[in-house]
Amino acid sequence: MPRAAEGDSSAGHARDLRTLIDVERTGGAKPPAGAQRLLVVDDEDTVRELLSATLRFAGFEVSSAATAGAAVAAAVAEPPDLVLLDVMLPDMDGFEVVRRLREQRLGGRGRPVPVLFLTARGRQADKVTGLSLGADDYVTKPFDLEELIARIRAILRRTSEHPADVLTVGTLALDAEGHQVTRSGRPVRVSPTEFRLLRYLMENAGHVVSKAQILDRVWSYDFGGDASIVDTYISYLRRKVDNEEPKLLHTVHGVGYVMREPRQ
Repeated sequence: MPRAAEGDSSAGHARDLRTLIDVERTGGAKPPAGAQRLLVVDDEDTVRELLSATLRFAGFEVSSAATAGAAVAAAVAEPPDLVLLDVMLPDMDGFEVVRRLREQRLGGRGRPVPVLFLTARGRQADKVTGLSLGADDYVTKPFDLEELIARIRAILRRTSEHPADVLTVGTLALDAEGHQVTRSGRPVRVSPTEFRLLRYLMENAGHVVSKAQILDRVWSYDFGGDASIVDTYISYLRRKVDNEEPKLLHTVHGVGYVMREPRQ
């Protein structure tokens, strides 16, 4: 499968793109009944059409939008199972789109709709911003279409898992169904990414998990080899949910982190 690239003049790739887009325009790719719904948001016609055609061939139901405003309207009218979102849009950036989607409280079972950022902006600061807003993945152009589909499927598997009812460690409680966190009965507001990290730690309470395991489970990939994002989010959780005694979130130096009640 070809790579989706900006300014790619390869004759072979151009033929592949034209073939896929021609099939898309003639309605040749029909999703199966019950297919998961994706919303593709990109202001570049070729990229948007290529992605839509490719994802339909992969068995998804796909709608698309060329602007941020159209994307928010489409998501509100028919909430998708996942949004593929370009950061650089003509009317507002993708980060603002995510904020607006979160305000609309879209998504099934009380959880935010998953978002995969798709952009030419590969700066680490942009990645951190996107993931801090609760995005589930961040892919830079040019990208391999097979890898992109694999990442989409990984996100959908993770977000469609049936959650445990309530997880507790000491005075900390996480309601996976209601997407709520409390400490000593006090509600704690956490971002979607913080929620996923906290849930993973609580599901493995008493067991040390490494940064590599956290990256694979919470972010589903190695974040460009930069494991410092784990330390950053552990710090966020400590300030929000572990700011009273007894401390529940512990560092095991040289190994990873563990969520546990104090040893008696």
